[in-house]
Amino acid sequence: MQNVTSPVTEFVLLGFKNSLTIQQFLFTVFFLVYLMTCLGNITILTIVITDYHLHTPMYFFLANLAFTDIAESSVTTPILLSSLLSQPKSVPLNKCMIHMFLFHFIGGAHIFLLAVMAADRYMAIFKPLQYLTVMNRAVCVGLVVGSWAGGFIHSATQITLLLPLPYCGPNTLDNFHCDVPQVLKVACVDTYLTELLMASNGGLLLIVIFVLLLISYTVILVKIRRQFTKGKHKALSTCIAQIMAISITFIPGIFVYARPFKTFALDKVVSIFFTVLVPVLNPMVYTLRNTEMKKAIRRLVLRVLF
Repeated sequence: MQNVTSPVTEFVLLGFKNSLTIQQFLFTVFFLVYLMTCLGNITILTIVITDYHLHTPMYFFLANLAFTDIAESSVTTPILLSSLLSQPKSVPLNKCMIHMFLFHFIGGAHIFLLAVMAADRYMAIFKPLQYLTVMNRAVCVGLVVGSWAGGFIHSATQITLLLPLPYCGPNTLDNFHCDVPQVLKVACVDTYLTELLMASNGGLLLIVIFVLLLISYTVILVKIRRQFTKGKHKALSTCIAQIMAISITFIPGIFVYARPFKTFALDKVVSIFFTVLVPVLNPMVYTLRNTEMKKAIRRLVLRVLF
């Protein structure tokens, strides 16, 4: 561990302070969760690509969301597993910055994709006759590219604010991976203004998008309940699944990033939830409540077996 005056060249991730037996148990659990994340989301990608019944805007966006789940989990979970095997774990400063860039880049794209999926459902419910004309292939691809561009801008802003700061010891980060709140605490200067900018770029953005999504889905649900007869159950199931998905993504993110970067006892638990557990929950949410996905899975199984 570096002292208070030495420039930091690496960070030490404290990870989990448990007995070896507990850490081995957690390693097994999170390793299985990671395998389930990859299997579940790869299944969604495979089904959407191979089943022509699912070649629609909604499932195109869902496939892209599944890709972000795999990518985000692959950025964080291997570090978590490594920290459970060897503690403390040191990470060079430049690799820490690269990790944070990738983490917020993919996470930002994921958030914007959820917003795109809400807009897609809005168009399908309120403009059914114009839906396929408006949500054509070019528009869908553009929305996905825009989501990744939004994630890139968000992440680049975060890193641009972090890179100029001088860092000095103690160089310990009380987390299992590098993230903005912990890294800012190691800076040798007053970071109040930087924290405000970070909270605006991350936390405030999450709150605004979350509130807008809740309002839009409330309007959609009211519309479905009042006017729809045919396909009502299917529309309700789709919207409820998406509300569940945005809730399990946004609420933990708001807890971590939409407040002053002070340490709370639940920080590490919440961080594990939205970086490791949310990617494995999304496939369950979208497949278990989606009749079309369940039918597509059965068709895929039949093709494989027969």
